[in-house]
Amino acid sequence: MFGATLSRWTMSYFAAALAFLLIGEAMMVLGYGYPAAAIEAPETLALVHTIALGWLSLLMAGALLQFVPVLVGRPLCCAHLAFPALVLLVVGIAGLIIGFVGLAGSIDLPPIVLPAAAVVTIAGFACFGVAFAVTLWRARPLPLTARFVVVGLAALAVTILLGGTYAFVLGGADASEAAIALTLEGVSPHAALGLGGWLTFTTMGVSYRLLTMFMLSPDAERRSSRIVWLSGSGALGLVAGMIPLVLTDVPGRLGGLLVAACLGVLAVVVYAGDMFRIYRERRRREIELNTRASIGAFGALIAAAVLLVGLLVTGRMEHGIGSLVYLVAFGWLTGMGLAQLYKIIPFMTWLECYGPALGRTPTPRVQDLVVERRALGWFRAFYASVLIATLSLSVGAVPLFRLASLCQLVAILALVLEFTRARRLSNVPASLRLPTGAVRPHLFLPSHQLWRLP
Repeated sequence: MFGATLSRWTMSYFAAALAFLLIGEAMMVLGYGYPAAAIEAPETLALVHTIALGWLSLLMAGALLQFVPVLVGRPLCCAHLAFPALVLLVVGIAGLIIGFVGLAGSIDLPPIVLPAAAVVTIAGFACFGVAFAVTLWRARPLPLTARFVVVGLAALAVTILLGGTYAFVLGGADASEAAIALTLEGVSPHAALGLGGWLTFTTMGVSYRLLTMFMLSPDAERRSSRIVWLSGSGALGLVAGMIPLVLTDVPGRLGGLLVAACLGVLAVVVYAGDMFRIYRERRRREIELNTRASIGAFGALIAAAVLLVGLLVTGRMEHGIGSLVYLVAFGWLTGMGLAQLYKIIPFMTWLECYGPALGRTPTPRVQDLVVERRALGWFRAFYASVLIATLSLSVGAVPLFRLASLCQLVAILALVLEFTRARRLSNVPASLRLPTGAVRPHLFLPSHQLWRLP
């Protein structure tokens, strides 16, 4: 299911990503950033990058280290770049967050911190981007699911280059008119390509393969999935094409963005239909908790698409952009991430621990590593808190938003504890926990005793 080789550093990426998620949730509980501060304030930039880069991007990078080889059916090239990429990303993202905090005046920092952190972050993304790009290039012709990842990586490249430009301007390292104009007018494409391209479009592609594997559904390419790829790629291409127009007075930019929004909504609608088909055609009648918990994420994605249409039709995009971004980042992306981690962490732990003992001695099942009944309530609490927080943002109820964020933080802490228990084999009966030949997995780091399964 996951290929013959386990990714060496995926679990470390997951651990770092979850740490950033908890930090971001704590920031919202304490009222740091939006909605307590303006959406363009440095405090909000610190919060946004904690979630978008620290949590979601590290999570996606770690997942792709394991799943890109699965999508293309060949080992990851330049796999040795995964560890330096992780170090550079953690250092760079932390530097960006601290730089934004300094920009807010909370601490005294030299202006060079922000551009320096941007360079380190870009270097980190470049490291794992090279590994993925070389792997995908050598695996041509690519299956459709892998082509989603290609588009996502292209969106990431544009996103980080735009972000680097903004960091240099805000840090005082670039005062050119073009860079300043891009910083003032290019934030929307930066966010759209990051959340919509790198994170959402890549998640769509991976989910096609992931959910069909987990539910034993037919995984043949369909016309509908090609429509999703074409319309989503077209939307992202239009957004990227509008960026040079920021530097000119060429008319038609708004019209192009509206067409991109329509294509994006079309992609979401058809994708939702595909996910419904995958659930309906599954051969596994009893679906596991990770798959059930994903339904809430799909619901949030559909709700975000409806909200986007409503904001465009009513002309209230500026008023509702905070709710829209929150719903995408937490309801859709965070919900899907947490749901799939509930399966991926136990499954990779099971392979790493019991792979050497398979066929030689009795071993537990993957499901023995988790207790779904205990985690189900926390997933429900998470999605309920996301709904309340989204509604509170819509009406400007800041105290209610902070209370919902506190509930969300508690739910995520409980789920992280469930991940930890699965990693430590705490739920496995003592008589089966470590049979002869099994390898005890490290909590965050890879075991040096097992990389390739027999």
